[in-house]
Amino acid sequence: MRKNVYILSDAHLGSLAIEHGRTQERRLVRFLDEIKDKAAAIYLLGDMFDFWYEYKYVVPKGYTRFLGKLSELTDMGVEVHFFTGNHDIWIFDYLPGELGVEVVQKECICTIDGKKFFLAHGDGVGNRKWTFRALRWIFHNKTCQKLYASIHPRWTIPFAKGWSKSSRAKDSYPEYLGEGKEYLEQFAQSYADESIDFFVFGHRHIMLDKPINAKSRIIILGDWIHFCSYAVFDGKEMQLKKYI
Repeated sequence: MRKNVYILSDAHLGSLAIEHGRTQERRLVRFLDEIKDKAAAIYLLGDMFDFWYEYKYVVPKGYTRFLGKLSELTDMGVEVHFFTGNHDIWIFDYLPGELGVEVVQKECICTIDGKKFFLAHGDGVGNRKWTFRALRWIFHNKTCQKLYASIHPRWTIPFAKGWSKSSRAKDSYPEYLGEGKEYLEQFAQSYADESIDFFVFGHRHIMLDKPINAKSRIIILGDWIHFCSYAVFDGKEMQLKKYI
């Protein structure tokens, strides 16, 4: 009987900054294949693709192993909840229509086996610099999306992937900033609803699992570039693990 709930994020499939992208995709697919008979639901908390933009009749090439595995999972009755991140914001009707996944475009509060979860990619919560908030507004603006869609994908896709690669190359790999300095941790600590059992985020590419008060824990999922990490909830315990 399937009962486990798995949560993972930040594979950045297709990133030009990942040297062995095909191997990375196969590793992720192998993990999904190994958990398919144990999973009641899988939550993908954003940035599974390094870039994704759906045109009316065109989607980016590649990812066939990953997309095929998601289709297999939903065909088996496994719930797959696909959260959009800041790299794959522009997922519209292709994944729900063809793969049977549920696309979630903002933070979600849900109850699983009596425990209350706050789930989000993490880019849209907490206090961020105004430049980041402005860029995020542009990316989510419907008019800007339509204008972008009017440009041929032979230019938009290489441009977006090149921008992503240069951005990742400029920054050293993130580390935990320290007690009280992580904005996701600050957000969870200041959140008004004290009934939340687990705050679960992606986005930061660090692995973090710690209590923030007598009831709540914050979990930051790491990624599938360096850690191959995920959280699993079996109805009683929540654990942050690495896939070996």
